[in-house]
Amino acid sequence: MAIEKTFVKEGIKESQVEEYLREKFERAGYSHTEIQRTPLGTRIIVYVHRPGLVVGRSGRRINELTDEVKKLFGFENPLIDVKEVEQPFLDANIVARRIAHALERGINFKKVANFYLEKVIEVGAIGISIRVAGKLAGSERSRFQKFRAGFVAHSGEYAESLVDKGYARASLKPGVVGIQVKIMKESPREVELKENVEESPAKNKSES
Repeated sequence: MAIEKTFVKEGIKESQVEEYLREKFERAGYSHTEIQRTPLGTRIIVYVHRPGLVVGRSGRRINELTDEVKKLFGFENPLIDVKEVEQPFLDANIVARRIAHALERGINFKKVANFYLEKVIEVGAIGISIRVAGKLAGSERSRFQKFRAGFVAHSGEYAESLVDKGYARASLKPGVVGIQVKIMKESPREVELKENVEESPAKNKSES
């Protein structure tokens, strides 16, 4: 039971760190945080689109952040590492938050969702699905609507290994709207092999 309580306590702490960093680095295009415990201390990896806003000049801001995290959450010897998200349209968390911000600015949810469907496929994703839930378009009742482009695995091994998942909330006058985004960045290897096998006879025929 003591071990279970420890895991629960650590899980709560990680969620609090995630929320703290998300709010602090929203303008930097925050995606997510990974926490790794090592014999030398705790490594905290922060993924953002614009790492310069996190690091600051000469790394001063990252040093301040390390002290804040140590004081607020009690980590021993925290080491904060900042990683750049090079393509934000392939990051489900960033896309979800951008949709939330657009809704908060008053843009129609259908227009926003369709825009991101196109952009995500345009930069090379295999597929994307967007689920928007809440009081939409002046509706008095909560409802949800799904948008999808391309192929996205929703269950099984591919859904776990190949699909990036993100969630955000938009605070609107009628209430809170939840946004869930799933992005499949690449095809399963079996599908690629099958396509290559099917293409081979056609190539040989054209060469003869």
